Amino acid sequence: MLAALATSGLFLVSYVVYHANAGSRPFLGEGAVRVVYFGILTTHVLLTAAILPLALITAARDLHAQVDRHVQLARWTLQIWLYVSVTDVVIYLML
Repeated sequence: MLAALATSGLFLVSYVVYHANAGSRPFLGEGAVRVVYFGILTTHVLLTAAILPLALITAARDLHAQVDRHVQLARWTLQIWLYVSVTDVVIYLML
């Protein structure tokens, strides 16, 4: 769990540094694919903002041996983390 958290942290730092230097690319698709892209992008961005505090709180609960509270939050954190990870790749491929 800590390795996954550290890896995600490194990815976040590298992502921010890359986009600070390279900028962003506009989506050139049209029609229905544009609606799908922005639907995925919107949910991805919103859940990305939520996953950082969720992951940190989940890890803290585990490190403090608050097993019941950890498990309750980890069920949601894992699902959101997986969604954000998969949609990251989908967005990249759609661009």
